[in-house]
Amino acid sequence: MPTFGFDGKKSPESMTLPMMSLREVVMFPRSIVPLFVGREASIKAIETAVSDFGKQIFLVTQKSPEKEHPEPDDLYAIGTVSKILQMLRLPDGTIKVLFEGVSRATWEPAVKAQAAEQEGEFPSAQVRLLAEPDAANAEASALVRAVHESLDEFGKVNKKVAPEAILAMSTVKEPGPLADQVMPHLKIDFGRKQEVLEELDPTRRLERVYEMLLGEIEIVSIEKRVKGRVKEQMEKNQREYYLNEQVKAINKEMGREDDPQAEAQELESQLEAKPMSEENRERVRKEIKKLRTMQPSSAEYTVVRNYVDWVLDLPWDNIKDDKGVDIKQARKILDEDHFGLEKPKERILEYLAVQSLVESMKGPILCFVGPPGVGKTSIAKSIARSMDREFLRLSLGGVRDEAEIRGHRRTYVGAMPGKIIQSLKRVKHNNPVICLDEVDKMSADFRGDPSAALLEVLDPEQNYAFNDHYLDLDYDLSKVFFITTANNLDGIPLPLRDRMEIIRLPGYLENEKVEIAKGFLVPKQLKQHGLKEANIKFSDNAILDVVRYYTREAGVRNLEREIAAICRKSAMKVVEEGDRDKAIHVTKQGLEKFLGVTKFTYGERESEAQVGVCNGLAWTQLGGEMLLVEVALMPGKGKVEITGKLGDVMQESARAALSYIRARSDLLGLKADFYKRVDIHIHVPDGATPKDGPSAGITLTTALISALLNIPVRHDLAMTGEITLRGRVLPIGGLREKLLAAHRGLIQTVLIPSENEKNLKDVPKDILKDLEVIPVKTMDEVIDHALECGGETILCPHHGEPPVANELLKEDQRKPAHQ
Repeated sequence: MPTFGFDGKKSPESMTLPMMSLREVVMFPRSIVPLFVGREASIKAIETAVSDFGKQIFLVTQKSPEKEHPEPDDLYAIGTVSKILQMLRLPDGTIKVLFEGVSRATWEPAVKAQAAEQEGEFPSAQVRLLAEPDAANAEASALVRAVHESLDEFGKVNKKVAPEAILAMSTVKEPGPLADQVMPHLKIDFGRKQEVLEELDPTRRLERVYEMLLGEIEIVSIEKRVKGRVKEQMEKNQREYYLNEQVKAINKEMGREDDPQAEAQELESQLEAKPMSEENRERVRKEIKKLRTMQPSSAEYTVVRNYVDWVLDLPWDNIKDDKGVDIKQARKILDEDHFGLEKPKERILEYLAVQSLVESMKGPILCFVGPPGVGKTSIAKSIARSMDREFLRLSLGGVRDEAEIRGHRRTYVGAMPGKIIQSLKRVKHNNPVICLDEVDKMSADFRGDPSAALLEVLDPEQNYAFNDHYLDLDYDLSKVFFITTANNLDGIPLPLRDRMEIIRLPGYLENEKVEIAKGFLVPKQLKQHGLKEANIKFSDNAILDVVRYYTREAGVRNLEREIAAICRKSAMKVVEEGDRDKAIHVTKQGLEKFLGVTKFTYGERESEAQVGVCNGLAWTQLGGEMLLVEVALMPGKGKVEITGKLGDVMQESARAALSYIRARSDLLGLKADFYKRVDIHIHVPDGATPKDGPSAGITLTTALISALLNIPVRHDLAMTGEITLRGRVLPIGGLREKLLAAHRGLIQTVLIPSENEKNLKDVPKDILKDLEVIPVKTMDEVIDHALECGGETILCPHHGEPPVANELLKEDQRKPAHQ
């Protein structure tokens, strides 16, 4: 019989025994383990052990369980000498064997010639028993007590271990035998068990077993809790399923077509597909859960269902794919849609350029400020087209309810989200271009301040978590490109204005209006009126006269209306004569046939210089305007009357002008008490139109000085600027529009504050070449340029004719000097 490691030497601790390899099982001394044996060599080894070796056999574990015929190197070096207690043959050819571990043992590698197995024979090995050292110390005793206590807890949590086994192990007092008996009951990897088997020191062995025992107790406890939760959830699901099936059966018997359970299931499926945050998803999930317990006929069911539908219909993180930013194509689109407006176009192209360099950028908040008709809304449409995004327009003019922006709370009947959320639902993308029109015309009442609600919408640092009152969920608006429009910044609250980038769109020049009419307005109106290009021909002079004599505006809206009127009359002629190819020529001389008499005059200045009459320049929402100021003197008691529907600021400017003149009366040649017996009437024509602003200060002062000194003011000169009591000229706004008005009024010289000289770079060169713009710092410079005094200074008490004011102080003088 071949043996593994047999060298002919024997000792009392050595013996030759049949050997059987184990798969994923480690046999420990003092333990009883039942095993099923099916390999032919193992069955032969067991039979030989029973018949020839007193039922003794050596059991050793394989390192690789998958090997059918292991070599010596595939087996661990330490195994267990065991005794066969019982053997039972099974019908399938396998046997069930009950083994009892006796002692640890090692075995020595065999000689190669002797290691070869003969077919039908079993392996055997020369084994050497391993003695166990003594472990009688305090640490070992403490470990034994700790293991005994843990065994009680282990028996409570693990019902698979028989109480008799726990009781038997509790009687063992020695650390080595106790460790060997506890180890087979632990569900750990066979590799770790083999390490314990190979540990010869009883104290260290028991310490490792104790550590594994505590871990096993924790794992079993966790498994028990998890199984309990799973079982409870399964019972709950089964109960819900049973109840849902009952509800379906009841609805079917009662003839109800709507199935709340099926609808709720469908809504949950849609919710899981939405790319929203988990916090928002959980809150909506609770609302859907409510639907399961409601009847579809109840009013509350409708409210909850509408809310869920709103949430599911929103785009959330659905972004329209950008095909890449083409700056040249964007520039081409902007130039096709708009003539001029170079600064707004430049800002838009800058934004697109940044977008091409970064993957994501917080949407800017642009505010286009300018008179009506200059193209604020239409350029917003062009921005959307150049970016290949959806365009939405929301008109905020007259909005007084905060709920229009933030939405209604769901406690109100007919509650709905705000206009922002409604627009995003309609467009189905979360990155459109939204134009908020007329943001300066919102108002506030008892229902709240909508401009305050816009603060969160238009703040790039806050709108990533916009909270609509109806949704009550955080919604990301940071990817939306917001554009606002306004006619005047004064109507926008300062906190809201601070969150926007202001871009001014000034009025158009005459030549720009002509080009806009030829390139945009005329083709548009021809198409809208069903006319061909051959039907109507506009001459450049005809369009220029329409601009000059039939419109007076900064934009081109009224110009488009006049062109539309011409197209309507031309269409009527084409239809009346039945000739669809009829050609109609619109010339300068024939404009009255189409538009009637002229509505405005071109060149508004006075034909000659007059005393007490001065040309001022004003800014309005419609652009720049010429503003005449008239002053009349009469005997009286110092009364000052101001008419022309002037605002508080202009009235204060008039009083400041009079105080300045009184303070310099000696230099102007006026008696110190001239104002006591002279009534002064200041009037600004076009009395039905409200007028206000500080920039008429030097105009009022010049007209007053002209009337008091009886010196005419140049009729080809206009001025703008604010005055102080010391005679300083302060800067003003709207210089470009004011110079356009001066150019339209055929003014030759314009006086402006010296601090506004830097703003001349924004004025077109075509305007500056026809105007002499003179910067002034003080009122003395204004007087020297404005009054026709023959090139001499008037700041002298003996200059020229006696002032009218001094003449009016004479007792025999009863009326003002003839002008």
